[in-house]
Amino acid sequence: MPNRQLKLGAFMRPVSLHTGAWRFPGAYPDANFNFGHLKRFAQRLEEATFDAFFMADHLAVLNMPREALKRSHTVTSFEPFTLLSALAAVTERIGLVGTGSTTYDEPYHLARRFASLDHISGGRAGWNVVTTSNPDAALNFGLDEHVEHAARYARAREFFDVVTGLWDSFADDAFVRDVASGVYTDLDRMRRLDHKGAAFSVRGPLNIARPPQGWPVIVQAGASEPGRQLAAETAEAVFCAPSRLADGQTFYADVKARTAAVGRDPDHIKILPGAFIVVGDSIEEAREKRARLDALVHVDSSFASLSNMLGHDVSGFDPDGLLPDLPETNASRSTQAKLVGFARRENLTIRQLAQRVGGYSGLAFVGTPETIADGMQEWLESDGCDGFNVMFPYLPQGLDDVVDRVVPELRRRGIFRKAYEGRTLREHLGLPRPENRFFTGS
Repeated sequence: MPNRQLKLGAFMRPVSLHTGAWRFPGAYPDANFNFGHLKRFAQRLEEATFDAFFMADHLAVLNMPREALKRSHTVTSFEPFTLLSALAAVTERIGLVGTGSTTYDEPYHLARRFASLDHISGGRAGWNVVTTSNPDAALNFGLDEHVEHAARYARAREFFDVVTGLWDSFADDAFVRDVASGVYTDLDRMRRLDHKGAAFSVRGPLNIARPPQGWPVIVQAGASEPGRQLAAETAEAVFCAPSRLADGQTFYADVKARTAAVGRDPDHIKILPGAFIVVGDSIEEAREKRARLDALVHVDSSFASLSNMLGHDVSGFDPDGLLPDLPETNASRSTQAKLVGFARRENLTIRQLAQRVGGYSGLAFVGTPETIADGMQEWLESDGCDGFNVMFPYLPQGLDDVVDRVVPELRRRGIFRKAYEGRTLREHLGLPRPENRFFTGS
């Protein structure tokens, strides 16, 4: 029986989640907002046959104090559809996944954008469905406060139904383009959606042909209770953030079981934890690189990052004391729970927790290509994941280390492809093309 194969995405917005990445020796300080650099990164990842280039998105400047904000390399970034469309023209196979908010956008807009990206790229688009955790985003969209957590997820579920219904507006054979008769579209193969729900009223049809993949691949990243259920009902790939194998196995089993319970094939949802990778010639050298990187995180950034991720300002607490009990956040509840649990297990002071978070506190493989591959293989073969969403410590060298050193070791073990076998993101991930809900054979 052939080995299970890893699926690998690349988390590329920001180009590194580590807040010290832009200051590392040899790093490109402007990598997050330089198209020439981003084009090179995408092409290098495609050479390595990565499944996807993933661009996260924020709808507000991150809510942190000015002293921290001035040190952040995430304060400016390209709008994802613009960047991914440009990258579609300079790549051929790698998937292009972008974030689209269900809280601060409209289904018709997102349906058109993702359908367009799928056509432009030849079937390589993916939609990262998010409810938006940053409360400051509300202030950019005519609201005085963030939409409540449960309401965001209820809206997201209906939003998904509307978008996918709009993608099914036309049968695959609707556009006959018969020059002799002068008939361009067979209107019997077009369907209005006529959706009327709690949040949306959308007539349709969408004014664009059905995407090459049927639907762009559906990605989801929420790990809260409603987030997991939304993933089970809708997602085909899940980005998640367990930092320990046991936690990864628990999450994997839970989401796969939920997927089966709603009548879907559990193999048609891929679990992809984030993995921060630092490569060295020895484990000691890799750890030294990580330590040098962590030392570049300024204290202003570390405490601000912690407050942002907890959804609660920690500046008034004793920095050398333990984290007190916190009220439930209306931002990312799964992130808050993960950090609180981590601090409790490790008995960390707020200052120590901030230093970890200011760098990167999640799953990290720090070592040689062989030890990194050992860890990735263990997660794969013990049902902790179907692959990883790889995060790079700094650019370009951190990315090149993974492409030139880790990927060949994964291939040597037979757990990662040597060449693309298909052309679409669905084919890369082993996902079926969805049937059109209105037309058979499409």
